[in-house]
Amino acid sequence: MQTLTENAPMKELDEWDDFVATRYQQGKSEEEFRNYKPDANPGVTEFYRLNHLNQTVDFVLQKKAQYGGLTKGLKSIWDQAEYLNTLVDDSDPDTDLTQIQHLFQTSEAIRKDGHPDWMVLTGFMHDLGKVLCLYGEPQWAVVGDTFPVGCAYSDQIVFPEFFAANPDSKVPEYQTECGIYERNCGLDKVHLSWGHDEYIYMVTRKYLPEESHYMLRYHSFYPAHRGGAYKHLMNKHDQEMFQWVHKFNPYDLYSKGLEKPNLKEIMPYYQDLAAKFFPDKIAW
Repeated sequence: MQTLTENAPMKELDEWDDFVATRYQQGKSEEEFRNYKPDANPGVTEFYRLNHLNQTVDFVLQKKAQYGGLTKGLKSIWDQAEYLNTLVDDSDPDTDLTQIQHLFQTSEAIRKDGHPDWMVLTGFMHDLGKVLCLYGEPQWAVVGDTFPVGCAYSDQIVFPEFFAANPDSKVPEYQTECGIYERNCGLDKVHLSWGHDEYIYMVTRKYLPEESHYMLRYHSFYPAHRGGAYKHLMNKHDQEMFQWVHKFNPYDLYSKGLEKPNLKEIMPYYQDLAAKFFPDKIAW
């Protein structure tokens, strides 16, 4: 099995997920939410430094062009889930939870609450874009809160001070409220920082309903759906559809740590569910 040191740092990736879940804990006060000090969590601080330094307009457009053609081959979602499963930290004695089991935790929580079958499948799919790590992408280009590039940075983005080192901060056109966009242009015309959200949206958009598109594409857009930022770039349709992002968010944050799913029992249901929406193999 591929280990941590051979490719992506899985332990740190899992720790990132834990950090996000803690950060957006229900009942947290605004004062607690903004209480981030550079020495509080050096790994997270360094992640943000690199993310805010490198996520530029040019970088995002380059990655959209690189991956938007879906040239990584025809694979089933189970192929990719197994591929993602190689991102297991064999050196971590504290967890034996595989990536597939973690995906099922999310989808099973959604299923238990009686949501539509497409939403259950969305829960399973939402982190599959993290295979970007196995394509050689650094963590700062895979995970983390997303935000628009090409316009002024919101103070609802954690560690906004790190944007001072981003080359785009020196481009006046990019530092107005709307930047390169028209007011209320709609999020589909806005370039968010690159990561697993946009990639899995690209892969699945032909097969899943629009409500799922919003969940997949914007589930890490915390400055908007938690901080209320960037409403001036949204149109009326975005505002209406964001109810689905809000509905999905608790399952994304709080399912980790639930009972380990019994894959033998639930797999037939998910195989049938996937076959309902996807052909055997899709382009990645």
